[in-house]
Order: sequence, then structure tokens, then C-alpha cells
Amino acid sequence: MKVTVVGAGAVGASCAEYIAIKDFASEVVLLDIKEGYAEGKAMDLMQCASLNGFDTKITGVTNDYSKTANSNICVITSGIPRKPGMTREELIGINAGIVKAVSSSLIEHSPNTVLIVVSNPMDTMTYLAHKSTNLPKNRIIGMGGALDSARFKFRLAEALGAPISDVDGMVVGGHSDTGMVPLASQATRNSIKVTEFLSKERLEQVVEDTKVGGATLTKLLGTSAWYAPGAAVSALVQAIACDQKKMFPCSTFLEGEYGLHDICIGVPVILGKNGIEKIVDIPLSAAEKAHMQASAEGVKKTNALLDV
Repeated sequence: MKVTVVGAGAVGASCAEYIAIKDFASEVVLLDIKEGYAEGKAMDLMQCASLNGFDTKITGVTNDYSKTANSNICVITSGIPRKPGMTREELIGINAGIVKAVSSSLIEHSPNTVLIVVSNPMDTMTYLAHKSTNLPKNRIIGMGGALDSARFKFRLAEALGAPISDVDGMVVGGHSDTGMVPLASQATRNSIKVTEFLSKERLEQVVEDTKVGGATLTKLLGTSAWYAPGAAVSALVQAIACDQKKMFPCSTFLEGEYGLHDICIGVPVILGKNGIEKIVDIPLSAAEKAHMQASAEGVKKTNALLDV
């Protein structure tokens, strides 16, 4: 099992670290355009191997895609990160060119790979990967919903005063501050709906805090977060690599599902060895359907800025 992570910055390096620690991959290739940067990160991570008990080989390379050949899964984290006050959509001009070039180079050397897109604006970058490559739709996945759902569960547990292991919840829709659709009506604590424990006002606050989860961290840190994004990517990679058939909300190309066409947006999917094995149709309330439609319109406006 060979996994390539393009972009050795904070998110990419965290992703590589979590994959290695879980010890399900034989090799992780970390690639970056900055001379020696990926090599340094890889060496630092390999010096953790005896301490953290993993045997995964981590290889760092500078812009040499031949070293990524025959990767089962490729992750694209490259691009400029957000700065305080910046929206994910504002990154489109620079990141679109990067994602298009990186996708092409990866597929040239690994034509059978599953592609996971992390670069922002993520739904639009995932759509770009669909339009600019010949990969089937099941092998192009946008990572946003897994991260947003983890942030939702954190906020739910905080409001409930409960351990996170007690809490379950999901966020669908676009990976943006206004586009996320946290499914508050379906969130549970040990199978009991959280509406039994939280007031309407408190639950609304949880939803709003979830939607600005990334922006909150960007304001505090001065740049994008990396621990939870890296962990979210590694969870998707493991589900595919180990054929786990796990359900995650991921950005995927829709052709009528949820009443949406010609768009990549977050919906529940089953992940296995073939990438997206199934798109799961779940019932949404009237309000959630309206929010989903509004989210899709926002994503399409950003897609319209692409040169495809």
C-alpha cells in the first residue's frame, strides 16, 4: 500500500504522520516544490518510527513525480493556506492552477490511483479534478465533510458536557463558512437525539460555531489548522486502503443525487478499496434541503470562476 501526499506543509505532514502511526501503509511519499523541505519533514518523521512503533517508510522528494509511481492513493494538500479574514473561495485563482497541474502529474505516474483533494476551495478543486482528468467519479474524493463533522462533534460534546465517544453527528453541504449543513436534527448522544438534551438556542449556537470552525482557528493561529485536517485525511485514506466500508460525508460528483447535478459537494458516502463505493441517500428536513440547495448554489458560483 503506497500513499502519496503532495504538499509537505502543516496539513500534509500531519496527514503523513497519522498514516504512518496507524501503520497500514508500506510507504508514504511526501512531495513538495520547496527544495529539501519534504526530505527534511520525512527524515524528522522517520526518526519518530522507533518511538511511535511504526514500520511505514516515509520518503521525501522535491517535485519528482516519478517517485510517486504506482501510488494506490494520492492526497493533494498543496496550495496557499488561508490567512485571517480570508475565505476559502478567495484562494481559487492560485490553487486552481496548482491542483490541475498536480492532478495531471500524479495520474501520469499512477493511473489507477484514488485521488483525495484537500486544497481550498475544496468542493471547487474537487470539481476541477473531475473536469481536468479522466478518472472515474468514484476515484475522486473531496475531504471536507469528515473534518467539519469532527468539529461538529467537538462542539456537541462541549455543549453536552459529554465525552466525544458518546456523540455522533454529520455535516453535509459545501466546505465553506456559509455552505456547511450540520444535521443537528439527526445528531445523537448514545442513539438519543441531542434535541432531548439541548435547547433550540444552544443547538443553534453549536451549528454556528461549527460553520466558522476553520475561520475561528485561522484567527487564533494566523493560518489554517492542521492537526484535525491531517487526521481527517488519514481516516479517509485508511478507510480506502483497508477496504473498511466506512461512511463519511465527502465531496463527490453528483448526477441527480439529492436533486443536484454537475457539482461536487459533501454527502454521505461509503469508502472502500474502490474509493467511493456508494452515495448514501439520507432523508433531510425541509430546512436542511433548503440549506443544501443554497449551499449548492454557492459552490456553483465559485465553480463558474474556473477555466475548464
